[in-house]
Parts: sequence; structure tokens; C-alpha cells
Amino acid sequence: MTLPAPCRHPSPCGKPCELSLGPERHAVLELGNLARLAVLVVPGSRGGFRQQAEELFAQLLCLVSRQPSALTATTMMVFLREGADEAECREVIHGHFGETSPVTTFVVQPPCCGAALGVELWALGRAGVTVKRFGPNLLAVESEGIRWIHCGGIRGQAGTGAYEESLSGFRQMEQQLALAGVGFDQVVRTWLYVNQITSGPEGHQRYHDLNRARTDFYRGVRLCAKNRAPRAPETIYPASTGIGTRGAGIAMSCMALDSQRPDVFLMPLENPQQTAAYHYGANYSPQSPKFSRAMAVVQGHFVTTLVSGTASIVDTRTRHLGDIVRQTEQTIENIERLIAPENFARHGLANAGATLQNIAKLRVYVKHQHDYEKCREVCERRLPRVPAIYLHADICRPDLLVEIEAVAFSPYSAYDKNQGSECGK
Repeated sequence: MTLPAPCRHPSPCGKPCELSLGPERHAVLELGNLARLAVLVVPGSRGGFRQQAEELFAQLLCLVSRQPSALTATTMMVFLREGADEAECREVIHGHFGETSPVTTFVVQPPCCGAALGVELWALGRAGVTVKRFGPNLLAVESEGIRWIHCGGIRGQAGTGAYEESLSGFRQMEQQLALAGVGFDQVVRTWLYVNQITSGPEGHQRYHDLNRARTDFYRGVRLCAKNRAPRAPETIYPASTGIGTRGAGIAMSCMALDSQRPDVFLMPLENPQQTAAYHYGANYSPQSPKFSRAMAVVQGHFVTTLVSGTASIVDTRTRHLGDIVRQTEQTIENIERLIAPENFARHGLANAGATLQNIAKLRVYVKHQHDYEKCREVCERRLPRVPAIYLHADICRPDLLVEIEAVAFSPYSAYDKNQGSECGK
């Protein structure tokens, strides 16, 4: 993974591109035949919304275009301070990307730095990589016999209640994925954005209704059925983030995997110092949250580890009440233990695992704006120069102050292509 020097080339708007300055940066990863660019950024100016958006997307295009390999922007998260700015933001995006706009999900989660918007963008490419679009909400990237299917911009049916709205969102994702020839049983990662996530009477909070809808939708689906590792448990849930938003309803996105390669397989990861979320008692949610702490995707000689939204929880209990510094430290420690080689070995994958240095990007959700600087200081001290974006968002428990999700890329050397099975199995 490399973190390039700031770009001084003129951007399409005629201004120098300086997106790699400041805490929000970008990373370039070259793994196998696929080059990846991850960008997490906010605009440098603080003018009106249109000015910030035009600057941001012009410079994003500059950054993508100056990479050594030709890259295609595939997926994008747009984090808005105000939901009313979405229509104008769509106009700006179309003006810069045209018909090649990435699959985009809009969420009302204000950047903690005060910007009107922030962006997480992924761009992929290199020889032999193909990108197929099935519409504004669905796109597939294929390289070396592996297809990643990205679905985004899904909105639940508004005005029907959190349970029905969530269920309609899951069904819409399933219908979209079918256009690419895959089922929901091939989903490895979901993002679930719930407005007023902790509102409602005890036992009937909107987050609880989301968990009930997710449980009902998953019932009868053999999740991650196609590419699971030989030693994977029978019951597998995708990695996931369920987080609050100030938007008008529930939004969703997901990512699925499709491959016939024998050296491509999935292993869900659980943290040894945490109870699996799907085993939580009814005191946390009448239907437990159905997700894995992380999903490890082995692809030949490297592993992509998709880390779910992670917080300051040990066993089942929130730790360090009211202390943002210690909660952030505990959250990072939980991620570190989750992705560690020792935990991979515990799950039956020797010669795999990652450290904090293998993390390619962070998305940090901060409950209270006044905690932002302290949280950021901890993250930058523990994970220096890792691309990150900090967002003001409510979290699923009233006593949790921060939640962090991540992606890590690391080597894997325990696969024998000649035998078509894990070495030492």
C-alpha cells in the first residue's frame, strides 16, 4: 500500500489537486492483476455547498486520472451535512462523471470537520479488468476469475415503519443483485443506515426493528454459501455496519462475491474477547444483530478483511462509559485482535492475518461533535497516515461514543494451487 505525495497538477477546475493533504487521504493498492485506489476526503474550502461539491469532484477526477493504471470509479459514498443538498449533489456528480458515475449511496452524516460533504470513493482497473454496469444501483468488476458485485443507493419504502422499511430495502438489494446473476446468499458485506436509530420505546427502537427485519429476511437463506472455506461454520452472516443517519429514511448498500476459483474462499471472523453479535441476549435487542465481526476473503495469495462496524464492547458490555479516548482505544484494540494472525489461526487459517499497518482505510463514526478532536488524535496516533474520514452519526447503543469500520489487505501463503486445498488441512 502506498500513500502518494500531494498532486500539484491542475485539476479540471484549473486548481491544483491537493486531496492527499490533511487527515483525509488516499491509498493505492496493487494486488494481483487489480489496482485499487481508495479516497476518503472532504473539500478544502468552506464556501457554499455548490462550490465545495464542484471543487471536491473535480479534484477527485484529477486524482483518479493521474494514476499509472487507467482506473474506473466504481463505488462512492457521499456523506452530506444536509439532506436537502442531495439533489444538487447529484447534478454535480453527473456533470463530472456523466453516464460513468459510480454506484453512489447518499447518507446524511455530517463530516466532523464542518465541511458540507465528504466522500469515500473506490476506483479499480488495470489490464484484463472489466466493469459492467446494470443500472445506477448495480455494477460488477471482474478480474482473474473473480467478480465483485456492488449494490448501492437503496432506499427502503418510506412511511411504512422501520421493520417494513428495512425489509423492503433487503428485498430491493436482492432484486438488484439478481440482475447480475447472483443471489443474496453471495453477499459478504452490508451497510445499513438507519435514521433515528435509537428512537422509540424500549424494546421497539428503530434499530431493534431493523434487526427483526434482517433476521426474518435471512431466515432460510444459506448465506455465503458458494465460496465458504472448508473449515467455515455452517451458520455465516455477512460483515455489516448498522449506523445512525439524519436522513429521512433507511438506506442500504452491499457487496457480493462470485468466483469459481478454488483458491477464493470466505471465513467469518469473531473477536475472542467479544460475544458474537448474533448471540446477544434479548436485553440488547429482541432479535440479535445478524452479522459477523469481520469477513476474510482469501484470494489466492492475499486476504481482504472486511471489518464490521466495531465499538468499545468487551463480551457483550459497553466499556469506558463517557470516555471518548478510552472507547476509541478499546475499539482499535478490538479491531487489532480481530484481524491478528493469532485470531486467523484460531479460525483455522494459518499463515494469514493482518496488523494495523495493513489497514487501507477507516470510516470513523463519532456520536458527539465535541468528541471529534480527541477521537481523531487517538486514531492518528494508533494508525498514522491511514486514510480516514470522520462522521457525526448516532450509534446503536446510547452509551457508545464511537464506531469504526475498516478494510485490511494482507498476504496469505497457506494455499496449494496444485492440490486445490488449504496446506496442512
